Amino acid sequence: MRFYFIAGEASGDLHASKAIRALKKLDPNSTFRAWGGDLMQKEGATLVKHYRELAFMGFSEVIANLGTILRNIRFCKEDILANRPDALVLVDYPGFNLRIAEWAKKQGIKVFYYISPQLWAWKKGRIKIIRQYVDKLFVILPFETTFYQKEGVEVTYVGHPLLDAINEQQWDDQFRKHYQLTDQPLLALLPGSRKQEINTMLPIMLQTAKEFKQYQILIAGAPSQPDNIYQQWMKDDNIKLIRNDTYNLLKNSHLAIVTSGTATLETALIGVPEVVVYKGSRISYEIGKRLVNIRFISLVNLILDRASVKELIQNDCNPKMLKDAIIDLEKPEKRKQLAADFEELKQKLGNAGASQKLAEALLKELKDH
Repeated sequence: MRFYFIAGEASGDLHASKAIRALKKLDPNSTFRAWGGDLMQKEGATLVKHYRELAFMGFSEVIANLGTILRNIRFCKEDILANRPDALVLVDYPGFNLRIAEWAKKQGIKVFYYISPQLWAWKKGRIKIIRQYVDKLFVILPFETTFYQKEGVEVTYVGHPLLDAINEQQWDDQFRKHYQLTDQPLLALLPGSRKQEINTMLPIMLQTAKEFKQYQILIAGAPSQPDNIYQQWMKDDNIKLIRNDTYNLLKNSHLAIVTSGTATLETALIGVPEVVVYKGSRISYEIGKRLVNIRFISLVNLILDRASVKELIQNDCNPKMLKDAIIDLEKPEKRKQLAADFEELKQKLGNAGASQKLAEALLKELKDH
């Protein structure tokens, strides 16, 4: 089988790479062409374009880069037609992927969607695009099945692929030694994977973290970003940048400050008390606030359906409120409560094996038609 994957972010690259690995085991003759990242390429996919060229966030940023986005869409369509895959597998990244889905279906190409756009939060009008142009939707959050079934969408729940990624992690019991760390407890900063996110979130994180002299501060570097993105903000000897080792960083940390996104769920599944933060451009935030229809922004709180981890959004995301949230995370009763919440989170997500289930379902769909 010839597969064509499109992932536009670091998390999509991770989950798609696991899916490609599972598909290769079940169908060793399968080939993969992809928009994605280093992890997909490592699994044998021919990389057409790297996600670092695709990551535009927020309404104002998208408008400013509209010419580039439209050129990318045009190029993507040409490349798909030139290679004519048996299946197009779209991974999250809805602004781009839903456009490609509609076009590809009209070309007679089988279209599958893995990791649902968060239409239960906003842009519910896009459901008709999925209903009409996606052959099968594979979701990773338990509540999504009910939501899409009510909307008449063909949906299969495969479980969350992060459980696979964490289960497969090779834990480093010499982490402190390898990175020449002090004996101080570690405070992890996860400022996001996009340049805009990092430049917005990291200065606020560092300004607050430096007030806690008892911690050594570690920054999780995104694989797609160069060191200088971080180093421009690192003016202290007690701050270290850790590249490509985020899970071990978290495993050894006492607590974490995490930009909203997949990392909030990774942090919770590894069991680290966290504060979730997010700040966008004012125009993006004001537009988004009027469109988004959810009580929480972090996946942890969304899945648990309650305010388990503290969320500091936009104006609340400031050094004073962040400092108070960190002090709260140091309290034994708060840490005990979060440990219980994170165990419940794991139970709700179910067992590992999402990538395997996805691969089996994809091949079955292709053989049945």
